[in-house]
Amino acid sequence: MKRMKTIYLAGGCFWGVQKYISLIPGIIQTQVGYANGNTENPAYEDVCRRDTGHAETAEVRYDETVLPLTQLLDLYADIIDPASVNRQGNDVGTQYRTGIYYTDESDAEMIRGWLALLGESLLKPVAIECGRLRQFYPAEEYHQGYLDKNPNGYCHIPQAKFEQARHSGKPQGKPAEDLRNRLTPMQYEVAVNGATEPPFDNEYFDNFKPGIYVDIISGVPLFVSTDKFESGCGWPAFAKPIDDVLLKTLPDNSYGRQRIELRSAKPDTHLGHVFDDGPSALGGLRYCINSASLRFVPQEEMECKGYGEYLALLEG
Repeated sequence: MKRMKTIYLAGGCFWGVQKYISLIPGIIQTQVGYANGNTENPAYEDVCRRDTGHAETAEVRYDETVLPLTQLLDLYADIIDPASVNRQGNDVGTQYRTGIYYTDESDAEMIRGWLALLGESLLKPVAIECGRLRQFYPAEEYHQGYLDKNPNGYCHIPQAKFEQARHSGKPQGKPAEDLRNRLTPMQYEVAVNGATEPPFDNEYFDNFKPGIYVDIISGVPLFVSTDKFESGCGWPAFAKPIDDVLLKTLPDNSYGRQRIELRSAKPDTHLGHVFDDGPSALGGLRYCINSASLRFVPQEEMECKGYGEYLALLEG
């Protein structure tokens, strides 16, 4: 069963953005138009020459069971310069700014988390706008599917990217409905689809009560509060896990940066990343974990919830 969602993406000239996105497996429908400006019903000439404040934008309808939002955003990031202000390729002007505009409030947290991770990876400010869609006016008919009608037409996106888009789908199968029903949308996107929650706007980043942190899906104990420290990064940080065998590491070269992803050994929950910038007195590592991948069990509830054998770890 399809789960259709809609997102609005601005990334320079909308001819190429629409063509590229339309080739991605899981995309249902696209159209181009003008978004989040200051006037009503603008024409193309108005947007280009009369400072209407609109961004050339693609309306994207997609099946989230095939193409999770964070995967779509990763592909979107592959065709833009996320640090460029009001310029993509040779196109210059506010109408060519980058932006992600949502209509579903539950998408906002995921987008902010994705942007935070992108900024951390780039090590420089991200210029992508993020906000609720205020308005969207479909562009004139000759703009719709422009590169399908004009295969040799202008495009700022390298041709090789279009071929990559055709083969970008990941075999995923039908998501487990019980997980969707049991987890919040943010928990599902992070734990199952590998998203990142926003820093300083998550459940446990500033929680230092005594207790144990378990896998949100399986309930397997992963970290204890005595190994948690304040890192200033905005996510929960631990010096070490309860046991290394509970985790597995994978290389993560996304956004042109080499990192080490952390997942639980079972059931393969995405947790976060591990870095070597932790306190030397605690071993030098920082296990940077998404709150959405964890469930905290307070010390006083550990016995009754089946975690009594781990109480001794809190005495260290």
